[in-house]
Amino acid sequence: MSQEHRLGAMAIWRWPLLLGVLTSIGLVAALFSDGGWGDTVANACLAMPVVVALWFGWLHRLVRPRPPG
Repeated sequence: MSQEHRLGAMAIWRWPLLLGVLTSIGLVAALFSDGGWGDTVANACLAMPVVVALWFGWLHRLVRPRPPG
């Protein structure tokens, strides 16, 4: 395996960790907020993993051109 194909641990775990932190922030904000900005933060943070999952699971295939053949 060449050097350019090797990924460090941070390169592999950066996005899953970020999504986990966003989810945790969203859950805590939803638990302790009672309207206002807390609900907005919770909705935004909890929607991000859903958007990422939709993009990479379904929409990315529709947008990316298929190779010929």
